[in-house]
Formats: sequence, structure tokens, C-alpha cells
Amino acid sequence: MPPFVPPLLITPHYLSPCRNTAPTTLRISDFHMIETTIRAATRDDLAFIIALIEEDSVYGSTEDAANPQAPGYLAALAAIDADPNQMLLIATLDGEPVGTFQLTFTPGISRRGAWRCTVENVHVSATHRNKRIGEQMMAWAADQARARGCAFVQLTSNKQRTDAHRFYERIGFSKSHEGFKLKL
Repeated sequence: MPPFVPPLLITPHYLSPCRNTAPTTLRISDFHMIETTIRAATRDDLAFIIALIEEDSVYGSTEDAANPQAPGYLAALAAIDADPNQMLLIATLDGEPVGTFQLTFTPGISRRGAWRCTVENVHVSATHRNKRIGEQMMAWAADQARARGCAFVQLTSNKQRTDAHRFYERIGFSKSHEGFKLKL
């Protein structure tokens, strides 16, 4: 019997051009209405995603921004698209990309077999920060996790990203674990 896979709420872009693109309208302090739409990332978004990662990197340059169609990036996007438990997403305003994040849905034995949602590579362009776009992205992620029956949403954030830590705590995340990485 194949393993249980929670239902995918948005169809991968290679199956249908119609995604879960229902816009969410946010009211911000200057009384302008901002329409934020979350959609699946495509090959055409790779340059934007890589530029955002570079813009926000605490490590210095780690990406090949000059070659966003490099085989490694294309293979990663294909693997994400092929896996029903992965989503690479773009947040847009008026059709223009302003943020990106990735969701991974993972089964676990702990918590009585609970699924969890891991959020990674959360980035909002510098010119669009402090407009509640990141908050909307994380709310969308939590909604997807709830709809799939996940017990919790988790993420890691570099210790140097103190502004991001304040953001995550403000929207309800708690510093409950210490993370470790082994560079290979």
C-alpha cells in the first residue's frame, strides 16, 4: 500500500495553469489596499528567487545570480514540482513578484504520527518589507498546513537575522528548539 499523502491543495503548475491564486487584500497603515497573491514558482521566477536569496544573505554571495537557469537550479525546481509534499511559492503584488518561500510537508512518528510543515527560504524584497507581505505569506503557509492536517509549522532562521526573529515571534512562533547544521 502506498504511503498516505495529504491532499495537495494547489495543483502543480505543470499540471494546470490555474493555481490557488485567490488574492488576499490587506489594509496597511497608509490606508492603501495591497493585493497579495500566492502562486507556484516557475522557471521564469528563478532569477527573482536567486536575487532575493542573495539580497538577504548573511553569508555573502552563495548563489549564481548571473546564471539562474543553471542545471542545479532547474533540477531543484523539477524535483520540487514532482514531489506532492513540496511547494516553492511566489508572493505577488499587482502581478509582480515581491516574495518567495518553500513549504515541505513531512510525516513523522512523533506526536502520534503527526505531519508537520517546514517553511524555508522566506524572503521579501527589501523595497516591500514592513508592508505585512511576510505575515500574509506565513498565514498562507499555516492555512495550507492546517488543511493538510499538520500538527505544527516549523522553521529555522539564521541566528544573525534578528529582525526576522522578531517578525516570527510577533506572528506567533516561539523559540522552542536549537537548530544544528552540518555542512557537507
